Amino acid sequence: MFDDTAFSLMKFGVGQPVSRMEDPTLLRGKGSYTDDQNLPGQAYAVMVRSKHAHGILKRIDSTTAAAMPGVLAILTYADMEAAGFGPMKCAVNFPQRDGSPMKSPPRHSLAKDRVRYVGEVVACVVAETAVQAKDAAEVVEPEIEELPAATTPAQALAADAVQIHDEAPGNLVLDFHYGNAEAVKKAFAEAAHVTRLEINSNRVVVAPMEPRSAIGSIESGRWVLRVGCQGVMGLRGGLAKDVLKTTPDKVRILTGNVGGSFGMKSQLYPEYGPLLLAAKKLGRPVKWTDERSESFLSDNQGRDHQRVAELALDEDGRFLAVRLSGTANAGAYIFPPMPATGNSVKNLIDVYATPLMEVNSLVVFTNTTPIAAYRGAGRPEGNYYMERLIDTAAREMGIDRIELRRRNHIAPEQMPYKAPSGMNYDSGDFTAILDKAVAVADWRGFEKRKAESAKRGKLRGRGIGQYLEVTGPPGKEYGGIRFEDDGTITMLSGTLDYGQGHATPFAQVLGAQLGIPVTKFRLLQGDSDQLKVGGGTGGSKSALVGSQAFLEAGDILIEQGKKIAAHVLEAAVVDIEFADGRFTIAGTDRGIGVLELAERLRQGLNLPPDIPQSLNVSHISDNPPFSFPNGCHVCEVEIDRDTGTIEVVRYFMVNDFGTVINPMLVAGQAHGGVVQGIGQALMEHARFDEQGQPITGSFMDYALPRATDAPGFSIETHSVPCKTNRLGVKGCGEAGCAGALPSVMNAVVDALSEVGITHIDMPVTPEKIWRVLNGVHES
Repeated sequence: MFDDTAFSLMKFGVGQPVSRMEDPTLLRGKGSYTDDQNLPGQAYAVMVRSKHAHGILKRIDSTTAAAMPGVLAILTYADMEAAGFGPMKCAVNFPQRDGSPMKSPPRHSLAKDRVRYVGEVVACVVAETAVQAKDAAEVVEPEIEELPAATTPAQALAADAVQIHDEAPGNLVLDFHYGNAEAVKKAFAEAAHVTRLEINSNRVVVAPMEPRSAIGSIESGRWVLRVGCQGVMGLRGGLAKDVLKTTPDKVRILTGNVGGSFGMKSQLYPEYGPLLLAAKKLGRPVKWTDERSESFLSDNQGRDHQRVAELALDEDGRFLAVRLSGTANAGAYIFPPMPATGNSVKNLIDVYATPLMEVNSLVVFTNTTPIAAYRGAGRPEGNYYMERLIDTAAREMGIDRIELRRRNHIAPEQMPYKAPSGMNYDSGDFTAILDKAVAVADWRGFEKRKAESAKRGKLRGRGIGQYLEVTGPPGKEYGGIRFEDDGTITMLSGTLDYGQGHATPFAQVLGAQLGIPVTKFRLLQGDSDQLKVGGGTGGSKSALVGSQAFLEAGDILIEQGKKIAAHVLEAAVVDIEFADGRFTIAGTDRGIGVLELAERLRQGLNLPPDIPQSLNVSHISDNPPFSFPNGCHVCEVEIDRDTGTIEVVRYFMVNDFGTVINPMLVAGQAHGGVVQGIGQALMEHARFDEQGQPITGSFMDYALPRATDAPGFSIETHSVPCKTNRLGVKGCGEAGCAGALPSVMNAVVDALSEVGITHIDMPVTPEKIWRVLNGVHES
C-alpha cells in the first residue's frame, strides 16, 4: 500500500529543496505588511525632521500648522515629558579600556533641546489624512541655532571639535581594547615580515524593500504597536521599560510580513513613542509610514570603519599575530557597537591558526545618521581585513596566496580549537574547502581568460575570500506546538522571518521528527501575546536556535503523546513506542497516528487527570553555543581601461553550513549576501558634506546593485556538521557578505596590480578606477 505520509517526508524532509510555503501568498500580492494594515478610525502621523546636522533647538512654532484643516495634534518633547515617557537606551554597555562604562547618552523620541543629525525628529504632526498631516508638517517651524558639525571620527576627535553630547567628552563613546598588547607588540617586533594596510569599510544605506511603518493604538487599556521588526519580544521589552515606563505585559507588539531588514529594523526607533502617545491622547489609532526620502535620513545605516590592519609573519610565512586598530563612526547616537568591538574580535582570526591578536577601537559620535547592525555587523569586515592582509603579505613575501592560506589553516585534527578570540571552534575542514573552491573555479585556467580579456582592452583579476563567521550568542528561544481545530499545527517561535522563509525549514525539521507532512504546519512569530520569550532573528542563528527549540518541543510532545496513547490503546506507557508518526504497542501492530490522536482529543477524549490533556507544547529552550559557518569564495572581475567600469564575470563559492535543512533557501541567502557584498565593494557609499548634509539622499545619488550587476553563481557545499547542536546546523544568513567583500576586492586589486596598484578602498567605483588608471587625484 502506498504511504503518502512516508512519501511526503522523503520529499519534504530535512535536506530537501522545499519551496517556501509563504511564496504563493507573497507573489500574489496578498501579504500583510504594516502599511497594508488599517484600523477603524485611524489618524495619520508625519514626522517633522531637523534640516540641520547640529544645532540648539530654541523653540518650535506650530501655530499655523495647528490651525490647518484636519490637524488633530502636534507633539513635541514637552508632551512626551509631561506624559512620563522616557528616552531610548543602548541595550549593551561595553567596558572602556580602563574598565569604566561606555558613554551612552539618552536619546529622546523627539529632540529635547538640541538636534544632532539631519533627519532627527523634532515634532510629530497628526491629522485626519496623511496628506493633511504632511501639509501641516511642512509649515511647522523649528527655530534652530546652527552649530558646527563633525561628520567623521577624525573631525570629531580633533582638539577643537564641537562637543556633540555633554556626557561624552571629546565625542568618544568607547575606547575598546581586546588582547594582550605586550605579547602582540613583542610578536611584531620579532617577526620576519610585517604587512600593514590602511583599510576602510565604507558607510552604507540599508535600504530594505519595505520602508518602516507603524500603527500605535490603545486596546483594552494596553499599548499596542503594529510594526515591522526582527523580533517582537525584544522590541516589546525596550519599548516598555525605557520609553513607556511600564511592564511588558502592558504592551503588545504585532508584526506581519516584513519586507527586508538586514539588521536595521531590529532596533527601537524614535517614531514609535509619539505614535503611541498620540493614540492615547486622541483615543484612536495613529498610523505612520516612512517615505523613501525620509528613510535615507532616519533609518540606521551600516559599517563606516577606518582601520589599520597588521599581520606579523615568521620567515616561513606562518602567522604570529594580527592587530586591528582605528575608529568606528557611531553617528549621532549609540546603538550596541558590536561591529567595531566584539564581532571584530570574534571574526578577525578567520580560519587561520594565529596565536595572538589585538583589537583597538575608538567608537566616536558624529553629526550623522546613527550606525547600527547591517548584514554581518562586523563579521564580514573582520574577514575582509584578514583576507586583504593575506593577499598583500603573499605578494610582499613572494609566496603563492593559496599556499600561504593552506600553510596557516587550522587543521581538522586541531578541533576543538580555542582561538585567541576566545571562541571554541568545534568543527571545520578549511583546506579541503579552499582546494574545492579553486578547483571548481578553474583557477589554473585563469591565465587564458586573462589573455582573452586583454585582447578586449580589459584588465582581469581573481580573488579569494575565505571566511569564518561566528553566529549570534546563546540565549533563550521559544518553541511552541499547538494543534488547531482545523487540523493544522501552529509552530510558535520567537525568531522572526523578514524574508528568510522560516516556515518551511521549521516545518521540515518538526515534520521529520513527528512524521507529519509539512503542509500541516503554520508558523506564528509576530505576536508578543502568544510568545513567552524570543531572541528575534539576527546573527545567522535562526535555523540553529529555532530548530533546537522545536526538536526539544517535539520530544516533549512525543512523551505526552505516549501517555495519552497508552490510555487510548489500553496499554502501559512503558510499552508505547513512537516512530514514523505513530504511537504503537511494542511488538504489535496496534497503534494510533499522532494526527489521529490529535483529532480524538479535539472531539473531546475523556482523559484521567493524571495524564496530559493535550498534545500542545509550550517550551523555552536554552540556545546551543556559537556555531562557525565558513567557506571560500572565488571571484573574477574585468576592468575596462578606458572607463574604469568593473564587472564581476565569474563567481564561485564553497560553503560549510553544517547540516543544510533546505538547500534552496540556503542558496537564496547566499545569493543575497553576495550581491550586498558586491554593492558595498563596488558602488555603495553614504556620504555627508562638511555641514553634515547627506549628499547621497536618494537612489538618484546612491547606487544599489541591480540584477545586471550580479554574476551567475556557482554554489557548492562541503558540510561538516556542527557538534554543538542536535541538527548540526551552522547558519548561513550573513555568510554571503563575509565571502564577497574579500573575494571581490582581492580580485580588483589583482587586476590593478598589472598597473602597480597594491591597495584600494571600497567602493571601487568606475570614477575611482578611472582616476587611478589615469593618475588623476580627487580634488
